[in-house]
Amino acid sequence: MPPLAPLRVYYDGLCPGCRRDRARYERWAGELGESVRWCDVTEHQQTLRDKGVDPQAALLSLHVEEADGTLREGIDAYILLMRRVPRLKPLAWLIGLPGLKPMLRKLYDGWVRRRLTREGRLP
Repeated sequence: MPPLAPLRVYYDGLCPGCRRDRARYERWAGELGESVRWCDVTEHQQTLRDKGVDPQAALLSLHVEEADGTLREGIDAYILLMRRVPRLKPLAWLIGLPGLKPMLRKLYDGWVRRRLTREGRLP
């Protein structure tokens, strides 16, 4: 099997749940996870700005950069990441369904905003 093209994942490294999710992903992905570079948004703010992404927006929604520079965010970023882990592929398919995707996006966005507000990190 050819090596997977690398992904760069911009995630909230200050969020305990996000760090747990990253550790779980790495554990489940095994060797497949070696093609993923995890970048804490707070440490890569200028890199994000250079790519046209406001660091605050990156805190509000997961951003994944493909090898060709294409950026995906939110549910689309999760789908891209999940498709690399065999046990998560069915979930990636499910959350990508047209009727479910917008609802999940709204729930996810609301949850992130509440978390960041509670932590005092949302202006």
